[in-house]
Amino acid sequence: MSSKYHNVSFLFYSKEHLPAHTVQAHSGSSPTYVEESKKRRLIRPEANVSEHTHQNTPEVGDVVIAAFGGISAAGRSSGHQAYRRVVFDALTPIQQAQTLNELANLTERPPHEVLEGSLVRRWDADSAELRGWNPEAMLYHELIGPEPEAGADIDNGINKPKTYREAFKRCDVQSAGQLPRGFNIAGLYNSRHHPRGLQMALYAAADALGNLGMSADDIKQHLRPDDIAVYMGSTAGQLDMEGFGGMLCAPLLGQRNTSRQLPMGISTMPADFINAYLLGNAGSTGSNNGACASFLYNLRMALDDIRSGRRKMVLTGNAEAPLLSGVVEGFNAMGALATEERLRKLEGKTDEQDPDYRKASRPFAQNVGFTMAESAQCFVLVSRDTALELGLNILGSVGDVFIHADGHKRSISAPGIGNYITLGKAMASAKRALSKTELANTAPDGNVLNKSFVQAHGSSTPQNRTTESDMFNRLAKEFGIKKWPVCAVKAHLGHSISAASADQLLMTLGSWQHGILPGITTAKEIAPDVHKEHLDVPLEHTQRDTNDIAVSFINSKGFGGNNASGWVLSGQASREHIESLVTEREWHSYIAKNESIREKQQQYLNAVAKENLPLPYRDKEEQPEPDEIDLNAEGMMLPGWAERITF
Repeated sequence: MSSKYHNVSFLFYSKEHLPAHTVQAHSGSSPTYVEESKKRRLIRPEANVSEHTHQNTPEVGDVVIAAFGGISAAGRSSGHQAYRRVVFDALTPIQQAQTLNELANLTERPPHEVLEGSLVRRWDADSAELRGWNPEAMLYHELIGPEPEAGADIDNGINKPKTYREAFKRCDVQSAGQLPRGFNIAGLYNSRHHPRGLQMALYAAADALGNLGMSADDIKQHLRPDDIAVYMGSTAGQLDMEGFGGMLCAPLLGQRNTSRQLPMGISTMPADFINAYLLGNAGSTGSNNGACASFLYNLRMALDDIRSGRRKMVLTGNAEAPLLSGVVEGFNAMGALATEERLRKLEGKTDEQDPDYRKASRPFAQNVGFTMAESAQCFVLVSRDTALELGLNILGSVGDVFIHADGHKRSISAPGIGNYITLGKAMASAKRALSKTELANTAPDGNVLNKSFVQAHGSSTPQNRTTESDMFNRLAKEFGIKKWPVCAVKAHLGHSISAASADQLLMTLGSWQHGILPGITTAKEIAPDVHKEHLDVPLEHTQRDTNDIAVSFINSKGFGGNNASGWVLSGQASREHIESLVTEREWHSYIAKNESIREKQQQYLNAVAKENLPLPYRDKEEQPEPDEIDLNAEGMMLPGWAERITF
């Protein structure tokens, strides 16, 4: 029986060669240009959403990254503090001292202790207090016999009664990407009964708002309630005892369920908490779950919302706190994690010797599994017009995001062909979109992709290093890239599941600010089975001219065939392109407004660098009541908002 294989095309189309209907925007009208002050000003209709065919080209710079915030094993995201911790060895002495002091203030520990207490490392001694379980003595129920004790003769209709006893064992996995030792989110607001993942989500969003230079109240004075969206969640929900974990375990532990456990365990609750307790947001909300690629799924929702004109501002990200005994055991049962025993064998050590826990994660090197991590990241995306109107920072712009499944699979957790499609489409999209920009004019061989680098999924498993490197290598060859720089930041941060690609975007923004590409410093050499003829996979942090790495591809692979790839443009390149689209008067007006935003942003960064600030958590706010709403057939007005919702 014969079969056919259909070619997936990443064709490069110029505007002149496109069919007429693909040149037009989503609304059916063509974009037009007018001359004003010797600059071409773009008058554009509603733009395409990103779920387009390969003929369509996204508009450069129309969706801007205005701010970011969060917390990970490297520390606080704002001010690029977490990024500076990752590339610490490549910083100047002044930058190193600044980073040490900021980490010391974050963790309330002496500066000389903060390096050892951050990034991937052995379990911290306070793990039991923070997460409710001890990796040195993990509780489990040991079966001691099929016969029940006297009086326990109830048959529940499912299983014959068995007798268990409490026992303890040492966890096979002894390293993880934990938040910096000493950092206590719970002490920054009234966090009683909140799962750790929700605490982290609130911190990430609050950090992003501080870094934005606008408070929630400021936003309400400039945007309508339905101009805003929050897309943030977790892959498995909140599984600690305050969430789903407690709900499922309570009956087995002789405890009663609480009314909070079920709702607080839901995977979209990070967005709900941000809406209810930080923003007072009444706009769109939710989260798109794509396993380890979840952040890029949320990023695409944000991109589509802004590009379609439905939203002007979207807070998007993910928060994952998976360092729990059941989750660790679950991933370990799949053979996916770098256990202590496997690390010993890899390093040639005896049972009495400790492996190098700090080097447990080694993407594209000889490795034995990935290292789990906790992280929460939040990015504030706005339309170009909103950025110009409010004077918001332009830290970068999002080009496009592509998502594809793997087709038929032998194993649901194994990688497949879908990632070749997503990355190939992302590369073709970037090449089309940027071919007419100044960036392409200065690119080697006229190929704008020679000014790009890729943030790999780089999970640190033997299967990932061969499959992902093969994809990178083949696509680099086909797109004319001679030596494509590849970064794999899980080497330092670990794998934060749904937040993993958010970590990658965060590190990308840091590279554009400081001109350093993070290297895989946890490895001595690249594994011999890695495909690298057209790749540059540095083992050390490398200095690069930011003009030479102006485009970044974010790649992510998730269990089940959840593949996603996106491309983003640097802040410098985005600003230069946006400036070319507006009049000189408009640009100077933006610069003047931006000075005020930058001043407020710097005030926040200076303050949070010195001490942990209380989160702007509002759980005592008056809830809008129906009789307070000014409502008619045209729309409605909500208390506290300056602008009216239009129906």
